[in-house]
Amino acid sequence: MLELKLVNFKNYEDLRVSFSPQLNCFVGMNGMGKTNLLEAIYYLCMTKSNFGTNDRQMVRQGADFFRIEGNFAEQDKVVAKVIPGKQKKFERNDVAYDRLLEHIGEIPVVMIVPDDTQLVSEGSEERRRFIDNTLSQLETGYLKMLMTYNKVLKQRNAALKGMGKSGYYDDQLIQAYNGQLLAPADFIYQARKKFIAEFLPVFQRFYRVISNDAEQVAGVYVSKLENDSLENLLRENEQKDRILQRTTAGIHRDDLKFIIGGNPLRKFGSQGQLKSFVLALKLAQFEFLKQQKEKKPLLLLDDIFDKLDRYRVAQLIGLLLDQDFGQIFITDTHENRLEKIVEQYATNYRKFTVENGKII
Repeated sequence: MLELKLVNFKNYEDLRVSFSPQLNCFVGMNGMGKTNLLEAIYYLCMTKSNFGTNDRQMVRQGADFFRIEGNFAEQDKVVAKVIPGKQKKFERNDVAYDRLLEHIGEIPVVMIVPDDTQLVSEGSEERRRFIDNTLSQLETGYLKMLMTYNKVLKQRNAALKGMGKSGYYDDQLIQAYNGQLLAPADFIYQARKKFIAEFLPVFQRFYRVISNDAEQVAGVYVSKLENDSLENLLRENEQKDRILQRTTAGIHRDDLKFIIGGNPLRKFGSQGQLKSFVLALKLAQFEFLKQQKEKKPLLLLDDIFDKLDRYRVAQLIGLLLDQDFGQIFITDTHENRLEKIVEQYATNYRKFTVENGKII
């Protein structure tokens, strides 16, 4: 990305900033708008917030729209024009997309934030989201199937809940929803299974570098579709679904189990190992996207000092710049701390001081 322009985005009324092609550092106190800059870049790539923030919450207070423009190369301009609840338009080189999903994957992006530890410490939803985020950037067909599956699943769950309230069970309607789930579920399952098999060696390589080859790590994709069809699973869980009023079987229940030294990571991993695990996952995601897309994703690192000690941050920055990860954007609350580490490795970097929605 060569340049970013913001109008009424979060706490930015009007901003235009040009970037280094290698490393860009945003420094300033908390609440000044550093993370908002990364979120704007991510939004321009993925058509949504990395943090699950809705569009209405992204509009600057007192405004009714926001606009984000990114110039990524000569004659390659992406613009997001958003009036929450009324309009959400993405344009590339002045041509509007018919559907937002057509844009996802065109500009691959990986974001590392302090809460990424939830990837290994929380429930399966975070790990499915990680897989889906990667695959959606690789293949529009995957995203279409995922959207179809989620839409039908939502309808099926709403029907089960309605039937529970009314006391009338419409078997014909449920069977119709079942039939609509089968094809997308099988596509998603096969794609995830293939992805994990190809992704794990890349992840293991990064973990060895980050941990200095301290222990063996692995990952296992867990899905009930491994041993049975979704059609059978839905039939077997029919009574359970009626009682709980939700769909209890399907690819929305899949998980990725992480293992360290032969034991479950969540139970036996130290804080340091959890942090190394997450970093390895994210860097492997970057590498996998780069290999498959044949272009380097943008890499966004938000307040990584918050959860990493100085040694790990120095090790990470050295790794990123030594192996040429492309264009990197990083935030920190302490100007001197970041600059001392960066100066050891980077020859081409820019530092921006952020204060109250302005770069000074």
